[in-house]
Amino acid sequence: MNLSDYLFDHAGKDWSELLSGWSPPLPPSFTVFLVNRFGDVFAVFEDGSVHMLDVGGSTLLRLADSREDFEDKIDEGENAKEWLLLDLVDDCVAAGLALKENQCYGWKMPPILGGEYATANVVLTDLSAHYSFLAEIYRQTTNLPDRTQVEIVVTNLPKQTIQ
Repeated sequence: MNLSDYLFDHAGKDWSELLSGWSPPLPPSFTVFLVNRFGDVFAVFEDGSVHMLDVGGSTLLRLADSREDFEDKIDEGENAKEWLLLDLVDDCVAAGLALKENQCYGWKMPPILGGEYATANVVLTDLSAHYSFLAEIYRQTTNLPDRTQVEIVVTNLPKQTIQ
C-alpha cells in the first residue's frame, strides 16, 4: 500500500485562506503536514504535536507528540485505515469518482449531521467550498448538545460547490 494514494497534494495551496473558517479550533499558527482525500488536515502545532482536523466530523484530535511519533502511530492497528479513510477512498476510486485539480471528496450529508461514511454519501467538491461549507456547519453546531435538531444557514458560499 502506498499512503500517497490516500493523500491530497497540499503543496502550493494557501492553507491560511482555505482553513480561515477553522480558527478556532485550529490555533493561529500551525503547519499543514498531510491532508487526506476527504480534506481532513493533519497539522503540526507550535509544540511539535500532530493533530487531525476532521472537517466532516467537526473535531480536532491530538494524534501524536511529534511527526516521528505520528509516523510510528499511523502504522499501529487500524490508525491508517481510520485516519486516511483507506477503505472509503478505495470504494470511491472503484466507483469512478476521480478527483480533479483542487477537488477532494466531500459529503452529501456531513457526518456531523448524521451522514454515513459510505460511497453513496460522497461527492466530488471544490476544496475551497468544502472547507467553507463545513466550517459554517461547525460554527453553527459547535456548542449544541448531541442529537439537537438544527437548521443550517449557509452564506457566502461560491457557486457550483458540488459537482
